[in-house]
Amino acid sequence: MLQKPPLSPPGIVFPIMWTIIYILMGVSYGRLKINELIDSNVKFIYYLQLFVNAMWSIFFFVLKWRLFSFIWLILLIICVIIMIISFYKKDKIAGILQIPYLLWIFFASYLNLFIYLLNR
Repeated sequence: MLQKPPLSPPGIVFPIMWTIIYILMGVSYGRLKINELIDSNVKFIYYLQLFVNAMWSIFFFVLKWRLFSFIWLILLIICVIIMIISFYKKDKIAGILQIPYLLWIFFASYLNLFIYLLNR
């Protein structure tokens, strides 16, 4: 059992939050696609952040690279900020819909860092 930091939510919160975040991601990207606002830069950053996001789970849960996972989350934060800016420039609502994702990743970073610190 891992020692968890203060403010760690119950396990049920994670699938609920990720479902909401992925729905918002899809709606946001869909708004751009429907309005033909997707260019190669928007597509690249969208799929890059999805890849970085997916790899975090492997690093944290499978490989148990806790410190590396925290550093990887910093990369994800950068990707999501770039995505928000790119989306916002094309469609303000599409950009704003990504803010909960960014906030959740900040919270995940806190959890990841303190899990590393408490369990090394």
